[in-house]
This record gives sequence, structure tokens and C-alpha cells, in this order.
Amino acid sequence: MFCIFKKNLNLISMADKIRCKWCIGIDIYEKYHDEEWGVPVYDDQKLFEFLILETFQAGLSWITILKKRENFRKAFDNFDYKKVAGYDDEKIQGLLNDAGIIRNQLKIKAAVSNAKAFITIQKEFGSFADYIWKFTDGKPIINDLKNQSEIKAATPLSETISKDLKKRGFKFVGSTVVYAHMQATGMVDDHVADCWKRTDSNLIS
Repeated sequence: MFCIFKKNLNLISMADKIRCKWCIGIDIYEKYHDEEWGVPVYDDQKLFEFLILETFQAGLSWITILKKRENFRKAFDNFDYKKVAGYDDEKIQGLLNDAGIIRNQLKIKAAVSNAKAFITIQKEFGSFADYIWKFTDGKPIINDLKNQSEIKAATPLSETISKDLKKRGFKFVGSTVVYAHMQATGMVDDHVADCWKRTDSNLIS
């Protein structure tokens, strides 16, 4: 496999694929870009997985989290929100001693309280997916982006969702974290125009 570098472009061709520039050259990033980033997620457990990962990312790089993802999966019982909601002090202490994850006490405790808030939303709306997707009328927002510099870190909508989540007891869900969650779960499609993932087949009318 070889790279064709194109000066002053935000895309690089890797063999027969053109990808968004931010993922190029790092296998774990390219795999995440190709298989998950921007793909709509309507499954509650998967939405909770990204919620945990994104909240732990706050203040850190996403690749740091991706590299530890399987460690997080093991530590947090395969992201089973019912189990996480029931974590006691002993379990929390065990997580604080787990070198495979981010050992931040506030974030670990937030994961537990967020799981409880997650379940409360399920009871009110039927599912967390029904709650979160109502902010986009159940469909992805397809952004018309020509290059990477146009990708935003937050939007008025992510701020609205952030405020609503905070009112419901969620922690570490600032506007930037929420927008990253929206990108990860396909609520927004921020693939640039020439990316192979940003094709007409990805558009949902």
C-alpha cells in the first residue's frame, strides 16, 4: 500500500480510498474513520459506550481513548449501563487502580452517575436513542464541508443538548464533548466532500 500526497489538499489517497485528513497515517484512526465515525447509531448500549468514551476524553486526545478502548470495555463490563449504574465504592476503587484506563476519580464517578441518568431517560422516553435523536428529528445532519478546517468543535445544537443533559444530571458533557458524541454516533456527518465515506449512499432523506 502506498500514499499519494497532494499538496494543499485536505485529503490523501490511500490506494483506492480517499479519507478525511485527520485520520491518515494511523491505523487505529483509519479503521475508526472507515467503520464508525459518522455512522448513525440507534442502539442504546452503543450510545452509552460512546458516552463513556467521550466523557473520559474530556481534556485528552481521542486517540488516547481509542488505544484504551478495549481496556475500558473490560473495566466497564462491556459498557453495560445497568451494571455501571450499580457500581459501589469497592468497584470504583478497583477502577481507580486499573492502569489500563484513565484513572480520574471524577470521571469514573461521573460514569456511574451518568449510567443512572441514562436509565432515567430510558424510562421517560422509551430509549436513550429516542431521546437523543429527537434533537435532529431522528435523522443525521449532513454537513457540506469542503475541507477539514470547516469542521466545528461545537455548535448551537450541541450546546442545547449539553444543557439538557446537565439538567438531567449528566456530568462531563460540555458542548464540545456532546458534539464529538454526535459525530461518533452519526447524528452529524462531518466527512469532507471528497471522502469515500461522504457519498450519496450515506445521505438519509
